[in-house]
Order: sequence, then C-alpha cells, then structure tokens
Amino acid sequence: MSESGYLLGYDLGSSFIKASLLDAESGNCIAQAASTDTELPISSPQSGWAEQHPDVWWEHIVNATLKIKEKVGQIINDVRAIGISYQMHGLVIVGKEMQVLHPAIIWCDSRAVELGNKAFSEIGREKCLSRLLNSPGNFTASKLAWVKQNLPDIFGNIYKMMLPGDYIAYKLTGELKTTSTGLSEGILWDYQSQDLAHLVLDYYALPADLIPNRVPVFAVQGKLSKQAAQATGLPPGIPVSYRAGDQPNNALSLNVLNPGEIAATAGTSGVVYGVGDKANYDSKSRVNIFVHVNHTKESPRYGTLLCLNGAGILNSWSRNNLFTVKSAGLSYQEMNELAEQAPVGSGGLCILPYGNGAERTLENKNIAASVHGLNFNLHNKTHYARAVQEGVVFALHYGLCIMEDMGVPVKVIKAGHANMFLSPLFATAFSTLTDSVIELYNTDGSQGAARGAGIGAGIYANAEQAFDNLKVIKTIEPNSRQRHAYHEAYARWLEFLNKYV
Repeated sequence: MSESGYLLGYDLGSSFIKASLLDAESGNCIAQAASTDTELPISSPQSGWAEQHPDVWWEHIVNATLKIKEKVGQIINDVRAIGISYQMHGLVIVGKEMQVLHPAIIWCDSRAVELGNKAFSEIGREKCLSRLLNSPGNFTASKLAWVKQNLPDIFGNIYKMMLPGDYIAYKLTGELKTTSTGLSEGILWDYQSQDLAHLVLDYYALPADLIPNRVPVFAVQGKLSKQAAQATGLPPGIPVSYRAGDQPNNALSLNVLNPGEIAATAGTSGVVYGVGDKANYDSKSRVNIFVHVNHTKESPRYGTLLCLNGAGILNSWSRNNLFTVKSAGLSYQEMNELAEQAPVGSGGLCILPYGNGAERTLENKNIAASVHGLNFNLHNKTHYARAVQEGVVFALHYGLCIMEDMGVPVKVIKAGHANMFLSPLFATAFSTLTDSVIELYNTDGSQGAARGAGIGAGIYANAEQAFDNLKVIKTIEPNSRQRHAYHEAYARWLEFLNKYV
C-alpha cells in the first residue's frame, strides 16, 4: 500500500443515499451515514413512470457527507479517494449550461418498454443478442429515444445524456465522463467491436456526441472541485477514482471478480450476479449481461445478472398479513424458527413467489404469486413459513440454471449477512440445492465503492490487496443429508411453475 489515509464511498440508491468512510490500511469501516431516515420520494406522473430529480441526489450526497464529517471531525481531511456506486439504467439529460432539463427517468420506469421491444424486433433478435447480449428493452438508450419521440423540444436542447453515477461524478469534479460498464448497462455497448453501440444509436437516430467520453472504471476520473469541497466539507483535490452501477459494485464489494464467483442478495427483490469470461447470452433474453468492473480486452469479465422481483417482499407480505399476534407481526427471527419446524419440502406445500410484477426470468410474464398443494388436514403455519423461504430459493435456483446453461460456472456464492440470508434455513437450502458454498460478509455497496476508489487511485496495488482484510463471517456448506429431499421438492415446485410458463 503506497499511502495510508481514508476512503469515502457513496451508494446512490433510489430509496436511500449512503456514505461509508474506510480506513485504507485496515479496511475497517469507521463511519457510515444515510442521508435521511425516510425513503427518497419517487414521482410517478403517470402509471408506470418513475422519476427523481438529480439535484435531490446531490443534496443527499452532501447531507450524507456532512453527517460523516460530524462523526469523524478532522479525519475527513485525510480522505485520499472517493468512489461512487449508483442505481443502474437511469437517464439524466443536461443542457449546455449543465442544467438538468428533465427529472431523471430511473430504473423502475417502464415508459420505454414498447420502444425497446420494437427495436429488438426491427434491429433483429440475433443481432441484438450477439452484439449487445441483451434486448434494448427498457434501458437507458430506449428511455432517451422516448424523450426524442415524446419531448422533442427538450431533446433538441440536450447537450449530454448521463447515467446517475455520471451526474454525481460531474457534481463532484466538474468533469463529464462515463464508463464502458455504464454504457453496457444502458445497452449502449457493442460487445463485438468493444465500443459504443452505433447499431442502437443509428436505429433510434440518436447523435453519438450526446454520449460523454469514457474513462476507466478504476482510474482518477477527476478531482473534487472547490465548489463541491465547499458544499461537502471535504478538502478540494481528492480524486474520484471509481464508479459503477449498484449490482456490479455489489459484486465488487463481495470481491466477486473472477469466473465462477457469484454475488447474491435477497432483499425486497433477489439478485444473483455471476462473473464469466465469455460473451454469452440467453437466447430468450431472460437475464442481463453487462461489462463487469474489472473487464479488459486481455482478460474479459462479464457480469450476468438475474433478478427475482418477488423475494423478500414475499417474506414481508406474509409477516404483515398472515403472521400477526394481536395486530403485531411476528419478528423475522420468529418466522425463521417456525419454518424450521416443518420438513424439507414443506410437506408438499409450494409457493411461486412471483407477485411483484413481470419477471425477466419468465420471459417478462406476470404470473402473480400463488400457493399450491395446500392440504387443510396436513399443513399449518410452520409449513407455510418454510414454503415462503423455499419458494424464493427455488426461484433463484431456476434463474441460476439459466446462467449455468449459458456457461456461467457456479463455484462459490457470496452475499452480505443481511435480509433473507440471516435465516439459516434459507442459506442452507440455497447452498444445498445449488451445491455451492455460501460465504457471508459484513459489507455493503458504499464500502465496496470506497475500496474501488482505493484501487483506482493506486492506494491499493490491486484488488487482492484491497480485499485482503475483508473476512468471511459465516460459511454455509451443502447439507448432504438433505440434498435428495431438496431436489425432490424443487422438482415438485417446478411442475407447478411449468403450468404457467
């Protein structure tokens, strides 16, 4: 390590903005702060729309930084590098004076779905999948095309389009740049030419000069400006040396960088992000493929992402609506204990956890959540509690099988020790069914962004050094005695799912 000091990481989400300050030498997180105790508002002018103003993000970046400074005092002057993680797929558009022309159209906005579907068909499925590895879908490029089609006066005044992380980097440094990983998440990256996806820009008639110049993911991308320093209370000149979308960054935060390594989360939605070294795609476009943070032409790294919309939300819905005592919900720990009283397979009770909208792994079908095999003479709340957790595990495994068919190997699964992974039953079921070791860590996206900044600024010689002090806090291995029972239960669950898909 070339120098000591501290690393500051930001995690720009649509609900919260979080900051973490890490000691570069020990890797310990010495302070964390969320910008607010309540979720950030999302505006929905029409059904299916979702917008946030980028200036609100900046306001909360400032707030989170000032909270960190209040906690650590003069230590803030020893920050050596800044990293940014951000909500993916959003669109920010600015004019020549760098004024925001329209609220950001964020990741969960669906207004561009039909445009993207039409592009997929007219550009050609095979061409899109072989060169973009994805459908243009409801991603950033299609959102910009929607602005062109529906807001021509605003479109005519656009100087540059950006992703959310690009905008925050601009506010910090005054420099307007993007990255290859960012372009890939906007479906603006051609994997064949390893350059900007002109086939998408040409189809939508979008000028290429709207796209900012690229900088490496790990590199000094600019330095903290005097204006940003005055707002945040940080000293000017600190390098901003890393930026990545939230899911690639979550993988980085768990040191998931090489083929066979998998990052998983099981919050409201469930996400599995696997790293491979081949530019493969799913012929049915049921998963997304992006350039991973450590991708190079010499050592390619691709991130394959599957998302299960209905994961922890099934658990929380069941807790709030079914597991109540005098109108108060049981704790999740109490629900876990109930679930452990039922046998593997929940006595034949199966739950399909698809009640949170259309699912990409089901080819965008919206089949809703459903309960199957319920026997009034056999099943009770213990079976239901277990079926909830098994249903999420089975749905994630279903997606993992798609990834494995694409050639993405699964050797080890890493996750934060949080949300549904706090349940021993859930973690063991996932490990046993996938026949993988699961490693749980005490880290998060803002800490990952801080470590990424250390790599980009040269404070760490490489990723190995950056993660040298990241320790596994719990390891879960497959339960060989339960393997057959889980595979039987999954086969039964799959029979019910196949009736819908």
